[in-house]
Amino acid sequence: MSEKYAKLIEEVRAKSPLVHHITNYVTVNDCANVTLGIGASPIMADAIGEAADIAAISSAVVLNMGTLNERTIPSMIAAGKSANEKGIPVIIDPVGAGASQLRNETIAEQLREIKPTVVRGNISEIRFLAGLAAETKGVDAAESDMLDSDEALAVAKDLAVKLGCVVAITAAVDVVSDGERTVLISNGHEKLSGLTGTGCMCSSLIGSYCGANPELPMESTVAALLSMGIAGEIAFEAAGGLGNGSFRVSLHDAISRMDTVTLTSRAKIQEL
Repeated sequence: MSEKYAKLIEEVRAKSPLVHHITNYVTVNDCANVTLGIGASPIMADAIGEAADIAAISSAVVLNMGTLNERTIPSMIAAGKSANEKGIPVIIDPVGAGASQLRNETIAEQLREIKPTVVRGNISEIRFLAGLAAETKGVDAAESDMLDSDEALAVAKDLAVKLGCVVAITAAVDVVSDGERTVLISNGHEKLSGLTGTGCMCSSLIGSYCGANPELPMESTVAALLSMGIAGEIAFEAAGGLGNGSFRVSLHDAISRMDTVTLTSRAKIQEL
């Protein structure tokens, strides 16, 4: 079962897709490096004067609301619409959706103006997008929003149908659904939640895989989250006892060394 997802990394490394990010300044360096590590090529262009042009020549576009500001909101819309016109995958990361009026208005505008290929968020963000009560903790998921696997599955599936795209909820068990198919991913380590930017890096990996495999957004999303989860396990085995700094370096090392054999042999997935 895992082989059909694992083999997609070969396309990423062979094609080195250009992934345009408009992302946040807290995690931008990690996003760029994880994109390079998996075999893709990152570009971070958030100026309104070039956002649409760069999106049009890219293989995928990642829009991340982590450090939202009025200057980059129009750039995100321009990049997303440009990508839509060219049939280029758009990954939306609605960081902090539900936490403020500006974020709520921005994600509403994005989903109104842009057709996403994948929406990835934590459970609080996805609950908010699904129109459910959500108690966001800043840009983190609130414990009160946590659902069991069956509930998370239903939320992801319903939102995927509503938006007409792939929806991914990243948590202890990741849920990925396109409205018809749903996959649960049990890889990962709790130490990933103690490192800033792992969610943003997941979105970058999704952009990388989708950029190389644009006809397979569901499979690409699963492969991307497998890559992050397995890399987290390997990083903990190598440096988990040394502290967050060493763990972060080992995480990037594991991503850069990821291959089909590692993904296939370590994948913990369930298809529903």
